[in-house]
Amino acid sequence: MSDTVVTAALGKHGAERLPAVDVDSYNLELKDDEGFLGDRASRKAFHDILENWRKPLRKLGSDPFGETPSDDLSRSKLDQMLKEGKDLEAIAVVQSAIEEYAQELALVVRRFLKAKAWEGTERIAMGGGFRESHIGEQAIARADLILKADGIKVDLVPIHNDPDEAALIGSLHLAPAWIFKGHDSILAIDIGGTNIRAGVVLPNVARASDLTKASVWKSEKWRHADEEKLNREKAVDELVGMLRNLIKRAKKESYNLAPFIGIGCPGKIEEDGSIAKGAQNLPGNWESSRFNLPERLAQAIPSIDNQDITILMHNDAVVQGLSEVPFMQDVKRWGALTIGTGLGNARFTNRRNGKEAAKDSSKV
Repeated sequence: MSDTVVTAALGKHGAERLPAVDVDSYNLELKDDEGFLGDRASRKAFHDILENWRKPLRKLGSDPFGETPSDDLSRSKLDQMLKEGKDLEAIAVVQSAIEEYAQELALVVRRFLKAKAWEGTERIAMGGGFRESHIGEQAIARADLILKADGIKVDLVPIHNDPDEAALIGSLHLAPAWIFKGHDSILAIDIGGTNIRAGVVLPNVARASDLTKASVWKSEKWRHADEEKLNREKAVDELVGMLRNLIKRAKKESYNLAPFIGIGCPGKIEEDGSIAKGAQNLPGNWESSRFNLPERLAQAIPSIDNQDITILMHNDAVVQGLSEVPFMQDVKRWGALTIGTGLGNARFTNRRNGKEAAKDSSKV
């Protein structure tokens, strides 16, 4: 365990070895004749499928959704429609889209399981914004059934925490053990293709040393997808502003923030904190050799309570997946798929007895 703590303390980003797990693979880019396989199971893919089911009805003048573009039909609106159960034709369209999407998702999962890095995967936690909707949960459950009917021994399970909170809570599992000594909270960041979110995460080790009771105290979100003339520098400035505000709020409420920031960010994360590839949905060029987010944040926020800051960054699917560490102790090899702007992916192997390792990472 000591080698892991030293490595983390030195600030190795995108690490393969973490306190509770080994990261076997992440940001795996599988392709077929149509392009990247993950695009077939993204949030956009569902809306495209929904649109295809509406087209023949639209030609007949009987589209139950009228002139509203499929991309503008929010998950909450679709969930409410299914819950009310009044418009049977609209329900039939949505259920048809769910079924077709589930078939695509099952196909994508099959391909991941055939990849060498994913061999022996016993369970996959499904996260991302699509998962938090009722239609997303239905699609995941249906894909799980399709796989089992085909004799594929893997369980697809919804991620335990709200996906937005899971993306922050997972940063606890990036942190070395010394971070928790004398501190009751950390700062965490989740960077996505639509939003940037920052929050104060409470490990709550007094309630559960394995971090099963970890929670998000406060968080702030900035939806950069709605901004015009947006660039990378403005995005970083917005993020720094959120962090400084959270630090002030935590101090006002007498929380003892650790001098640590955990970051989940799309793409292949290099050891020095640069991004090799996969950040194309972020505002501006985040893959530039002249840009390093952890360094920029350390310059803006060099310390917390006069203690030098430590910042660790990993892929966003890895970090969201790490929130599941306490709930994956009955399996050895497991993965995470996050359905959002794209399809994030990560595969893990529990270290030793994973439960003991998770406790080690949170000892006070």
